[in-house]
Amino acid sequence: MIFRGTDTVAILLEWIIARMVLHPDIQAKAQSEIDTVVGAARNVSDSDLPNLPYLQAIVKETLRVHPPGPLLSWARLAIHDTHIGDHFVPAGTTAMVNMWAITHDEQVWAEPNEYKPERFVEEDVAIMGSDLRLAPFGSGRRVCPGKGHGLGHCSAVVGPNAPKLQVGGF
Repeated sequence: MIFRGTDTVAILLEWIIARMVLHPDIQAKAQSEIDTVVGAARNVSDSDLPNLPYLQAIVKETLRVHPPGPLLSWARLAIHDTHIGDHFVPAGTTAMVNMWAITHDEQVWAEPNEYKPERFVEEDVAIMGSDLRLAPFGSGRRVCPGKGHGLGHCSAVVGPNAPKLQVGGF
């Protein structure tokens, strides 16, 4: 539980910063949005986040391309022999959701290997478990209890520090 509650946010923040280094155009667009909505006189606050859709799209796209927990702990145990399609699943088999495979599937996402935050501006994809194309916090009754805290923490760090992240590409 501690790993899932601390390392995942740190990993997400590291990937966001890495993507800003690799994509200065995306960084500039995020900075422009922050300048327009918030201005230079103050830091981004929680109340600003709903008005920063591109910043939120960057977080979602980073979660899609680099899921912090690529094998979600939605482990299920087959209690009896069964078939799923043509596949035999013996009793005692543990099955897990491979979120990385879902988030990189061409049948689910257009150009899945491209980092394109715009896809989340064009279409609002829920990441809290109701849309299984992107469910980094799980879904249903076993959804991560810290999902709101994790996203809030990430936005609280990225938003105010985005102006300070003027890092150049390679």
